[in-house]
Amino acid sequence: MELFLKKVADARVLVVGDAMLDRYWFGDVDRISPEAPVPVLAITDNEERAGGAANVACNISALGASCDLISVVGNDDAAKSLERLLSERGVTADFVRDVNHVTTVKLRLLSRNQQLLRADFEQKPDDVFIIEAMDRYKNKLDSADIVLLSDYGKGVLRDVDQMIDAANAKGLKVLIDPKGRDFARYRGASLITPNRHEFEDVVGPCASLEVMAVKAAELLKIIEVDALLVTLSDKGMALFDRDGMLFHQKARAREVFDVSGAGDTVIGAMAAMLAAGAGYQESVHIANAAAAIVVGKLGVATASADEIMKEIGKEGKA
Repeated sequence: MELFLKKVADARVLVVGDAMLDRYWFGDVDRISPEAPVPVLAITDNEERAGGAANVACNISALGASCDLISVVGNDDAAKSLERLLSERGVTADFVRDVNHVTTVKLRLLSRNQQLLRADFEQKPDDVFIIEAMDRYKNKLDSADIVLLSDYGKGVLRDVDQMIDAANAKGLKVLIDPKGRDFARYRGASLITPNRHEFEDVVGPCASLEVMAVKAAELLKIIEVDALLVTLSDKGMALFDRDGMLFHQKARAREVFDVSGAGDTVIGAMAAMLAAGAGYQESVHIANAAAAIVVGKLGVATASADEIMKEIGKEGKA
């Protein structure tokens, strides 16, 4: 494990997807509004973090890998904040700017670490800017070791089938965090990483890992994807191929503080480790440790290689 975490510095990951800005407004509630039966939040602090595909990219960079991110954003303050946050974390942001586009923002209002409300600002990009993003993507494939497509359904991955074909033509693995029920959109990908709810929404309820293995194998044959990693919350994660279950990684004992962005951490770690030469089983092991770290932090967060090595070092200790 430690070997691959050291080799990750030579890995180059190309991320394409829906980048967004996560804004947090913190405050105290000590009264109810006289205008409506809702709490009044007196703002005391605020914070901005990279979200969506941008958070995936930050997780990859936190591990020490090189990461390029392609996305479509607006020409607004949110895009400038995203660019700054990504630069601070060592991510190369290649943004297609649409002056008429609103950068996706998720605003969360919290009191005493309890989320009271989330407000979303979003808009699908126009065709011309999606085409521009595709052109930039194809131009960067020769300098990438692996491709990660982060789908949040905001429109950047509208032509995901063409992206997969272009990467396959270069002999690159393609990892995808899927959105929606149509997994056939990702035909030809190397690995998709739905959570349990997303997986069962496609194949139906699974009462056990054995049932899940059968349904996963059937699904992978139909959609022609090589492998599928299902995150199972407190049950860990399970890796399947077209023959059934390859590997089940149990969840690590951890006090869960916030699961926001844990899926981003998992697929980011998988991409970085596979690009560094690790196999699927080693990559799942490391991704599971990374996820255990970030759920112990508030909001979308990252895990460094040092943190992961310390987490894995706890194995076997009482």
